[in-house]
Amino acid sequence: MVRPVVVSVEDVSKRFVIRKEKSLKERVVNRRRSSVHKEDFWALRDVNLEISSGATVGLIGPNGSGKSTLLKLISGIMQPTQGSVQLRGRLAALLELGAGFHPDLTGRENVYINASILGLSKQEIDRHFDAIVDFSGIEQFIDTQVKFYSSGMYVRLAFAVAVHVDPDILLVDEVLAVGDEPFQRKCLERIRTFQSDGRTIVLVTHGLDQVAEFCDRAVVLESGRVIADGTAREGLKKLRADFEATRQEEASRANDELGATPAKANFTGIALRTASGKDEGPNPTIPSGSPLVVAMETKTDGRVEDGVLGVSITTPLGLTLYSTTTTMLGSAPLRLEGTQQFLFDLSSLPLTPGEYAVRTTLTTSGGSELHTVPVAGEFSVDGAESSRGPIAVETVFRAF
Repeated sequence: MVRPVVVSVEDVSKRFVIRKEKSLKERVVNRRRSSVHKEDFWALRDVNLEISSGATVGLIGPNGSGKSTLLKLISGIMQPTQGSVQLRGRLAALLELGAGFHPDLTGRENVYINASILGLSKQEIDRHFDAIVDFSGIEQFIDTQVKFYSSGMYVRLAFAVAVHVDPDILLVDEVLAVGDEPFQRKCLERIRTFQSDGRTIVLVTHGLDQVAEFCDRAVVLESGRVIADGTAREGLKKLRADFEATRQEEASRANDELGATPAKANFTGIALRTASGKDEGPNPTIPSGSPLVVAMETKTDGRVEDGVLGVSITTPLGLTLYSTTTTMLGSAPLRLEGTQQFLFDLSSLPLTPGEYAVRTTLTTSGGSELHTVPVAGEFSVDGAESSRGPIAVETVFRAF
């Protein structure tokens, strides 16, 4: 069954003008040379995106990539410089803390104003008012001016209003990070309810675990452009790889600035071997509880007297399930010179059926990083599904 498209973003670009004058006086003095004292900043360039009914889409990317700008364009708060945005259905948006609230009005008054902006009649608001207040958990402050609210109280009330206007499309931009843990759980439970009802959700968050848990699709933005659009696993893998590349560039730049000349040691080959002892290609499949061997080759320019090798088993989304190093295994610091081979023999992997990844690290005993490969290899585990979660625990059930 083909689901209808409810959000269509076509060739959208958004330009902001950055003015270099620091005061009104400077603007007046330089008004005839205004083009010299301003520059264009394109927050989004040539973005195309279609979201179908019932989808839960995560917009992810580094700070400044254009995620929040795109969400504001979808919500209609801002208009694109180029291109068009089309929506189908009632929309509710949680884009900024307290957006749409008047600080001098009470919580009660703001509920009526905010809900009416979102399309509810007074009769509908009357019918939902008690449920909104109950969900927010701030009943004793509902008749207090919101300028006296804490940030958590703001977001509680704003979220409570948004989820009670019966939206077809819900836009959420990072505001859930403000509430306390019980309220976050309540919000996430409501989002699950929305998903089961077949509503459309677009989520901007730096909490990548939330993307992995809730989203069936991830759109990765970087410098205002879409660089990846696929499953949550594919999007998070791309983003984590970009983060790792940026981290290594920053570390290298910091060493250059400090005049440091660390020894160059790198992994030049990593292979996964099963019980047969043979290299099984890029994605071997093993039974649950069987062994796995991680074979490594390193190359060192010069000499490293205190090398430490590490290996980790992770989920495809980067969650570490198991990690160890040569130091933790009781090995003395390694002397690395030229080309060398090493093996980590994992004698038993009690994992449930699914897909997993191997991360490898090469550091000094003092903790200085020499080389890290976030996804050095991938493998699958086969077997009967008798439980949920990554760890396979032999369990016996008895009834008395």
